[in-house]
Amino acid sequence: MSDSAPAGPTSPLVIDIWCELQCPDCRTALDDVRALRARYGDTVELRLRHFPLEKHKHAFAAAQAAEEAFEQGQGWPYVEAVLGRVEDLAREGESFLVDVARELGLDADEFDTALVDGRHILMVDADQAEGKAIGVTGTPTYVIGGERLDGGKSRDGLRERVEEMTDLLLAASGQDAS
Repeated sequence: MSDSAPAGPTSPLVIDIWCELQCPDCRTALDDVRALRARYGDTVELRLRHFPLEKHKHAFAAAQAAEEAFEQGQGWPYVEAVLGRVEDLAREGESFLVDVARELGLDADEFDTALVDGRHILMVDADQAEGKAIGVTGTPTYVIGGERLDGGKSRDGLRERVEEMTDLLLAASGQDAS
């Protein structure tokens, strides 16, 4: 994956969001993601990065399922649906992931197959390895303009810090933060 560089005149600023889909804190961070989308629109690309935590039994499978959802064109709706029901994921596991795909009108059989054949394992492993290499220790963590903002310990003021950095980077690139 590439570094988060300031946006050019035709490219959006990238904000990497290191997340795991069985994490209650990441569920809460969805409000921040929605606010960032509403504020910045197409000037910012919010990019999900996987950082499954060992303490959550189904997080790795959920990351693979999210990749399948992105492949089927419904990544963020799927991520939001799974995060909205982290307790169901904890209780039901992979069958829940397939059920959410079905609820969203995705090809649930393909989700089931992807979870068995592991076609998205390398992407999830690469994200997790990169996260560890840059010092991600918990979720949610944002990386913007090369700066890591860790929300794994505390989310207090996190959205404000992300917005402040985004505004600065967009101003430096000559783009409006609207």
